[in-house]
Amino acid sequence: MKVFESLRAWQAARREIHDSVGFVPTMGALHAGHLSLVDRSRQDNTTTVVSIFVNPTQFNNLDDLQKYPRHVNRDIELMQARGVDFLLLPNENEMYEDKYQFQMFEKSESKILCGAFRPGHFEGVLTVVMKLLNLAQADRCYMGEKDYQQLRLIQNMAKAFFMKTEIVGCPTVREPSGLAMSSRNERLTPAGRAHAAKLFEILSGAQDALHARRELERLDFKVDYVEEHWGRRLSAIWYEGVRLIDNVALDPKNEMRPSP
Repeated sequence: MKVFESLRAWQAARREIHDSVGFVPTMGALHAGHLSLVDRSRQDNTTTVVSIFVNPTQFNNLDDLQKYPRHVNRDIELMQARGVDFLLLPNENEMYEDKYQFQMFEKSESKILCGAFRPGHFEGVLTVVMKLLNLAQADRCYMGEKDYQQLRLIQNMAKAFFMKTEIVGCPTVREPSGLAMSSRNERLTPAGRAHAAKLFEILSGAQDALHARRELERLDFKVDYVEEHWGRRLSAIWYEGVRLIDNVALDPKNEMRPSP
């Protein structure tokens, strides 16, 4: 595996790659969900590229940015063991050489759900993903369905701008309890982690969004939203000071099988 900290060096190397390329953008603190995306990329493509970049522009809360888990050395070892070909470790100065002067906006779907509770979040997400897609120049980019709103926005952005990269959604990977795997889970206590698994259970079993919200509140979760869009029930909650999101298909026949 070759590791690039310099984007200019990576761009020079990228011009020499002529096989099919799969790309997995991450913010590090890698877990089995990320590994499933890498495995899918390696299955579909000759070359797999992974990026690790904790993107500051998508955090509307500075405390959340500072607390975001970082395990770069461990992540490098995981990627090497998983057979990744190229790992990009860009720094903020190179990624935002323009000082965030140029930004990507979407005017409707980014304003609901997480967008309503995290001002500026999706502008930061779409901007950095546009940069990363241009850097990777991949045939396919792999993203998890846990961040379903984000996945839709990026798929629609790639389509709107006639980008060469296909954005491939992959099933949510869950812990044995049902809790969707997330780097933020590290910040939960063991008891909190077990309690947070109720989110998936309630989203899956409630008769509608209102009943799901009431049940979550009864169990002492702070609920940002439970809403139904795009044939899915989506939610964001807080527990132990950690914000967690999840979603399920309203018609189980349309649910991609979650990995164990």
